[in-house]
Order: sequence, then structure tokens, then C-alpha cells
Amino acid sequence: QVQLVESGGGLVQPGGSLRLSCAASGSIFSIYAMGWYRQAPGKQRELVASISSVGSTNYVDSVKGRFTISRDNAKNTVYLQMNSLKPDDTAVYYCNRLSPIMVGSQRYWGQGTQVTVSS
Repeated sequence: QVQLVESGGGLVQPGGSLRLSCAASGSIFSIYAMGWYRQAPGKQRELVASISSVGSTNYVDSVKGRFTISRDNAKNTVYLQMNSLKPDDTAVYYCNRLSPIMVGSQRYWGQGTQVTVSS
């Protein structure tokens, strides 16, 4: 049974930094591309950063130059370093495999971690 546990969110002032972690279990973690997604109130969930099994990364334009995704396959963990945070980055952040993990007809998601950027 796959499990994804996100942590590291919190309240931070504009311009601040946070580092999110995602611990994965229950599958062969290292062979999968992973991503960090976020969902702001009233908006659809979006993919903001992804990393391939060999470490190639991609970012949505709004976070390029500020966010860095990385992975430690030995620890089955994915990270998202977020710098120069803006109020628009406020959202619940989720990690997931890029290839969906299905539970019945629904895509599996962890509980997410709340990031709030506010003065």
C-alpha cells in the first residue's frame, strides 16, 4: 500500500523560505518521477515542480528561480526548497508520483501540508 506523508509547511512572511519533505513508502520509489503540487483556495490543483528518476527537473514559470525540487532515493524522500516566498504561494502542497496512484477510481493523495505566506 503506497503512502505519501508531506511535512514542513507553516506560516512564513513574504520573502521567507520553507523546506517541504515528502516521505514515500509502499512502492519502488526510485524508479518513479515525482512532483510537488499545490492547491490554493478556490483553485485547481497544479503541478509546480517535478523530478525524474534520474534527477531531471521541471518547474512552472511562477516558481522558476525560487523553488528547487530534489530527491534522496536512499531515504525514499522528495524535497521542495522554497525561497523568496510570495502571498500567491499560499496553498496546500502535496507530493505525488507523476504516474497516478489509483485507489479504486480515485487518484491517491496524501494529506498535504499547508503553506501560508503572510505578513
